[in-house]
Amino acid sequence: MTENAQSSLSTSHAPDLDWSQIRETVAMLTLAVARIEYAMRDGNDSVDTLTEWFTSMVGNAQIINMAAQDLPEGETRDTILNNCQAVDEKVQSAIMAFQFYDKFTQRLSHISVILKSLSDIVSDSGRVYSPYEWSALQKMIKSKYTLDSDQKMFEAILQGKSVDEVLKEAVKLEKGKEGSDVELF
Repeated sequence: MTENAQSSLSTSHAPDLDWSQIRETVAMLTLAVARIEYAMRDGNDSVDTLTEWFTSMVGNAQIINMAAQDLPEGETRDTILNNCQAVDEKVQSAIMAFQFYDKFTQRLSHISVILKSLSDIVSDSGRVYSPYEWSALQKMIKSKYTLDSDQKMFEAILQGKSVDEVLKEAVKLEKGKEGSDVELF
């Protein structure tokens, strides 16, 4: 571990003479920045996916509409059924992509709680110098995270990792999950 990373480790759980509320503030603000950037990256990927899927669905709907103009049994009917199935598959995929909005909203909500709680401590001269207040804030923040990836991000920030390091690790975790079941939250 580098000297810089060593000096940014949180010691609120076991304070010593070198404990610093400024270091604790930086760690919590760094966590907020990492969460915002990660949520935005996640959102951009999902929006791109949704755009592609809806464009495809529009094309399928046009085909269905053209085929519906003539409904004799046979090939035309099969075309309609096949395209209905294709639209249904795209809709199902789009619904899964919309889950990003839930994660995005959840993350923004957590950021709001973090920043509010942080400002409460920093603005209270009776609390700002208390390592126990900071430790309680960290425990409260961690308790809000239900996703494994979010808990790992939190731990990494408290270990002194940079936003870039945390984001790279988060992207690696997400890529490892591709093709696996959807994480419920």
